[in-house]
Amino acid sequence: MLIDFFLHLKARKLPVSTREFLTLLEALKEGISGHSIDDFYVLSRVCLIKDESLYDKFDQAFGEYFKGIEHIPGLEAEIPEDWLKALMKKHLTPEEKAKLEKLGWDALMEQFKKRLAEQKGRHEGGNKWIGTGGSSPFGNGGYHPEGIRVGGPSAGNRTAVKVWEQREYRNLDDNIELGTRNIKVALRRLRRFAREGAQEELDLDSTIAGTARNAGWLDIKMRPERHNKIKVLLFLDIGGSMDDHIKVCEELFSAAKSEFKHLEYFYFHNCIYDHVWQDNRRRQSERFALRDLMHKYGDDYKVVVVGDATMSPYEILHPGGSVEYSNEEAGAVWLQRLLDTWPRAVWLNPEPERFWDYRQSIEIIRTIFAKRMFPLTLEGLARAMRELNK
Repeated sequence: MLIDFFLHLKARKLPVSTREFLTLLEALKEGISGHSIDDFYVLSRVCLIKDESLYDKFDQAFGEYFKGIEHIPGLEAEIPEDWLKALMKKHLTPEEKAKLEKLGWDALMEQFKKRLAEQKGRHEGGNKWIGTGGSSPFGNGGYHPEGIRVGGPSAGNRTAVKVWEQREYRNLDDNIELGTRNIKVALRRLRRFAREGAQEELDLDSTIAGTARNAGWLDIKMRPERHNKIKVLLFLDIGGSMDDHIKVCEELFSAAKSEFKHLEYFYFHNCIYDHVWQDNRRRQSERFALRDLMHKYGDDYKVVVVGDATMSPYEILHPGGSVEYSNEEAGAVWLQRLLDTWPRAVWLNPEPERFWDYRQSIEIIRTIFAKRMFPLTLEGLARAMRELNK
């Protein structure tokens, strides 16, 4: 089985060697790995993958091969404690969910402060304290229409207005092999060429004309090379609900890096605030102040923001509304500053356009961007490029 797994990784063009595979087998023989598929995933990635930029490709290949498998045959199975805890989660009916009331930003923050001060122990399945499961607005693994997620993974409801933990995001893969050239073709609508620099390229037409005028005596003419003069700032939403759109975002990112010579890219989460970053592994320590970027890059840059714009309205309209930290100024203020600095800007949304009218946060950002939000489809890309060329 594991030999087939090794061959599967090779078929997916991952650079795994026989020596690394033997190391994995030795680690399994020594019992270094636990009994779950998750333990084997971590061990195999450590043994086989040496370049962090290949983690995404390894994840895809691993998921394809072990889809539906919960343990490695031959190892004694154990039921992880987390699975048992998950079974204790309280499942609410649609009627029970409808009865839960949104507290509002100020009341939510005030009650959270009280719970932190009063709570002495762990709670599960309740409706008041910070805990797991249940219907409390504080904790994880349960349901509330508007709450603060504390620890643990998302339950998939996408209703948290604040996340009380440090989350890890991955950089997008800019070397992904595109299955189609259509994205590149759409982006080329934005390109403009100019002849710049030293005269290093043969001007064949002028050379022929000059030679003819000289009665056959060769008259070589040179000209500057053509260069793409378009300058692009690309802002990419990463993590959270954007995990559903990684593939199309990687295709866009890869195509943009190959099409534009003057391209600068930065990451953000949900809404752009006072800082952005370029490496998700160091986003806490290596940040770029948005004000500095506004001074560094002139108004000749065109701005493309990529994000699903799906978040709590508080994240856009309220100071402190960011799910990750306490921002002093609202996201709407920073978005407007961005548009004042770079007027030629569009927002590309990977969410289907038919859903936009049902999400308040999308409508707010569409209004800030003067309706210059376009779907992340080939047709939407073409419309966005036409808008930027005005």
